[in-house]
Amino acid sequence: MTTAMLNSSQAAPSTGVAAAPLASVVGSPPRRRFNPLASTRVQSILLLAALLGSWEAAVRLFKVPQHLVPPVSDIAVALWRGLATGPMAKDGFWYHGGVTLAEILLGFFVGGGIGLAIGIVISQMPRLEALLEPYVAALQSVPKVAVAPIIVVWLGFGISSKVVIICLLTFFPVLVTSIAGFKAVDTDRIDLLRSLSASPWQIFRKAKFPTALPYIFAGLNMAAAFSVVGAVVGEFVGAQAGLGVLILQMEAQADTGGSFAVCIVLSVIGILLTSALRRVQRRVLHWMPADTSQRPVNT
Repeated sequence: MTTAMLNSSQAAPSTGVAAAPLASVVGSPPRRRFNPLASTRVQSILLLAALLGSWEAAVRLFKVPQHLVPPVSDIAVALWRGLATGPMAKDGFWYHGGVTLAEILLGFFVGGGIGLAIGIVISQMPRLEALLEPYVAALQSVPKVAVAPIIVVWLGFGISSKVVIICLLTFFPVLVTSIAGFKAVDTDRIDLLRSLSASPWQIFRKAKFPTALPYIFAGLNMAAAFSVVGAVVGEFVGAQAGLGVLILQMEAQADTGGSFAVCIVLSVIGILLTSALRRVQRRVLHWMPADTSQRPVNT
């Protein structure tokens, strides 16, 4: 009996020591290996490379005329040639791009600011909204491309006519979305603030404006894309400088690769403007919950 107890007491420590690492190994989650191909950014770059490679191969294989669809290599050469010029060269991308960027920024801020200001005023005056609603709908339905030549005749070929055209395109998205945002506020919050003797300004600042901010940024994102379109349309109608003028000059010379290169520069301007807006949106709307719809579920 004594011998059995000694044997059991000697075996117990060895069993506990052996079981502890086993429990830690079983309980610890498996390590995940880093896979760069799982990143959406890497996948997007690979997709772009595949599309460009297919474009180049199809043009070379089927011998498509360059004045119809240029190969990617010709577009890259034209892009490099336009960016390699000096900042004040009249045939380079920097000078014309600076003119177009100035028009885009001025028209975006002026048109978006006016749209937001009128949306705030209308949200505070329901009778004014009912009065202006048919006029806003009528002006919004007018094609801006048809009005652009008239604006150029009125204001000339300078930057002012392009800014007005961009303002017409950016004004309505911000106005409509801001009005919708101010209407989306919860009435219970307004009743609660009124029960606490809050002033109309306090109700606007504490309830209406924070609720409308996501709608306002949605309108600004649409206005950013429209501003690039408005600048090019205004320059097509009549201008002395700008990327739209550069496209017309290259099309007159049958330089399709250069026209595509200018379109790439316009796309980059739109991407940068949208990215800047998204950064501002993340800072301003830091209180909003993060979107969990794209998060992977751990099993």
